[in-house]
Amino acid sequence: MEKGLLASLNLRREKKMPVAVVTMLKDPGQWLIDSDEDGSAPDHIVGNARVALAEDKSQLVNDEGGSYFIHVYNPPLRIVVVGAVHIAQALAPIAAAVGYEVAIVDPRGAFATEDRFPGLEISNEWPDEALRKLGLDDRCAVVTLTHDPKLDDAALEVALASEVFYVGSLGSKKTHGARLKRLERLGIDKEAMARIHGPIGLPIGARSPAEIALAIMSQITQVRHSQERP
Repeated sequence: MEKGLLASLNLRREKKMPVAVVTMLKDPGQWLIDSDEDGSAPDHIVGNARVALAEDKSQLVNDEGGSYFIHVYNPPLRIVVVGAVHIAQALAPIAAAVGYEVAIVDPRGAFATEDRFPGLEISNEWPDEALRKLGLDDRCAVVTLTHDPKLDDAALEVALASEVFYVGSLGSKKTHGARLKRLERLGIDKEAMARIHGPIGLPIGARSPAEIALAIMSQITQVRHSQERP
């Protein structure tokens, strides 16, 4: 890889920007392609590279009389869990098993501990401050589980102002209705509030913390894949 191209690639990866490198296999040609830049690559290659980025899948392509490999460099998928509760303890290993980095946010230090969440990123800051520092993007899901409006609402306000692909909040329909009224008083519009999955998770009749965690992860997976381009 040419030095300038490599430097551009490394810079984007440091900034956690999705990027693809397309390399011709028989003919000369290599391009760095993201959502804004195309490196002056042919249009059909740019289109295929951006589809590969959306699908999060490196791939070999044969078309237009040539063969090329699209190497996708996407930042990791992440789940930020607000509330270091039993459901979070069950959700974290499920999320990790399907390729997500997990961060736990809870200012209640007795709950958010290394013993309860070994090996995970833990923040004991107030949720809005923690989420801003974590740098939410479109490869991130936010899940609030505390049942405490002071904590959940602070996190939701930040999450809904970001590009996260999923926002979910624990609670019954009645609890969620009250939550929406609080958020409306904070000036959040109905379109933004409609992004919240509440009650959280797919309706699989989940009861135990592990079952609820499974329902949540299933819904996150469903939403993620529904947003991929064909």
